[in-house]
This record gives sequence, C-alpha cells and structure tokens, in this order.
Amino acid sequence: MSTPHYPAGTVRALLPTAHVSDATRAALQQRLDAPADYTPQFLAPEAFALLEAVAACLFPQPDRPERPIPLAPSVDERLLEGRSDGWRYDALPPDRETYRLGLGAIQETAQALFQQDFPTLGAEQQQRVMQAVADGTPPGATWQTLDASRFFEEMLAELTEIYYAHPLAQEEIGYVGMADLPAWTKIGLNEKEDREVPMGE
Repeated sequence: MSTPHYPAGTVRALLPTAHVSDATRAALQQRLDAPADYTPQFLAPEAFALLEAVAACLFPQPDRPERPIPLAPSVDERLLEGRSDGWRYDALPPDRETYRLGLGAIQETAQALFQQDFPTLGAEQQQRVMQAVADGTPPGATWQTLDASRFFEEMLAELTEIYYAHPLAQEEIGYVGMADLPAWTKIGLNEKEDREVPMGE
C-alpha cells in the first residue's frame, strides 16, 4: 500500500502565478536557488560541520541524498548578523554564545559516550547523543553551566522553522499558505481553493 503524498512540483508551480506576491516569490526562489556549497561566516569550520551533522540527524532527508535542504547556513547567517526573535530563556546566554557552547558540548557528549566526534558517529549513536541532550541528561562539563534541554528546544525550533520555510519541505505537506492572493474564501471544513494541492496516492 502506497503512502499518500502530494505530487512533486505542485507547490513550486504556484510560485510564478499571480497568487504569490513578488516579495514572497523572491524569498522562496532564493531558497530554491541557494548554492550547495556554503562557506561559514560566523561559526568556525569545525563547529559548522558539527551543526550540519546535527541538522542531518534531526532532519534526515534520504530522498535528497545529493541536495538536501540546507539548514546550517541560515543559522550561521543569522548569528553573523546578530538577528534574533527578540527574546530568550534566562537560563541561556545570548544566541551566539549559546550556539558556541552548545555545539561544543554536543561534541563533549559524543566523546564521553562513544569516544568519537559527533559527525563521525553512526546514525543510531548520533540519535542517542541528541536524545540525551533533549532529555537534559548529557555527559559533558559544559552542560554543567548550560541548560541542555533548553538549548535543544531552541535549536530544534530554529531548524524546524528553516526547514519548513523551504519550498521543497512545503511541497511535502502540501502547504500553499504563501499563495494568498487575492484572498482565501473557502475556509469551511474540507473546503479547498482551486489552487490548493490535492493529495495523491
């Protein structure tokens, strides 16, 4: 039995239409056209590679082995520019310091549990490391002064936001909320606009 899915290309087909504003179209197209190779601007190369490995662990993309949706570059760019969402947990330091400490602490945990760097671990071992961080019980000296579960929560939320802001991820779930021109009129239960994506089989 096949898994229901949204047909590939249906969301992207909306981008050039009048249903999408110029500003939204430009932002989404930029994400589609992002180069595969990215040089970190804020994080050190080793820390950036670690963040890429963490992102791949939390958001595996086996259907895109050659060109996964890039997540780490957006984090690096935000940290470089000093952007934030305007608040943070008082248990965590400012974002730049939080990521610097948190990524280093993940490495400490990988070494403590498996005597290897996180990027070199197998998928199951990486998941065990991240589960310990999420549970707030990871080994490592840095975690004594950095709230592991809060760091995991913040990092996961940011990576999730980046992932689902990408047109390919939106296509996975049939999201067409960006095609909001001229307006939504069919808002009743099980009602759909003509431009909404039908579920396939």
